[in-house]
Amino acid sequence: MEYSRKTNTAGDSPTSSISPDPAVILSPCAACKILRRRCGEKCVLAPYFPPTDPLKFAIAHRVFGASNIIKCLQELPEDQRADAVNSMVYEANARVRDPIYGCTGTICHLQNQIGELQAELAKAHAEIFNMQCQNSKLFEFISIRNVLENSRQAEMQQLPLFDENSSSNFFTDEANLELSNWETLWT
Repeated sequence: MEYSRKTNTAGDSPTSSISPDPAVILSPCAACKILRRRCGEKCVLAPYFPPTDPLKFAIAHRVFGASNIIKCLQELPEDQRADAVNSMVYEANARVRDPIYGCTGTICHLQNQIGELQAELAKAHAEIFNMQCQNSKLFEFISIRNVLENSRQAEMQQLPLFDENSSSNFFTDEANLELSNWETLWT
């Protein structure tokens, strides 16, 4: 992305420096503003530190220093510079929040959270497996009970029905009992 700059000279009016090109930036980039230097057309920092966000450069400058940021950006191809600036700003923010560990502390914290969530997930999988086993055992029990119930019903259908006339086959008639045997038991 090309940025062109026009600076006002003492004799120019403010409206004469505005051009119809939308890529024209009238004010210096946030980096040059903070460093109090002139922002040229080929400023390496201008595309990544716009004048509307001076805090972005201020944080990165406090941690890395302007010369290190410029050196790093000059060594990278242009398609990787935006990612590098974002990484530097992220690291600088993390370093300001936690001066000892920086983003390493954040990474460790996130890894601990991942470990805890993986443990919870394993526990949930174990509970699901346990419930599936219980459901299969319950299904097996119901199946066996249905089979037994069906076989009992089939046996009941095969047995002859109770008939009043056939009661003598199963029970002893009172007339056939000897009364004397019963009397000795009760006296």
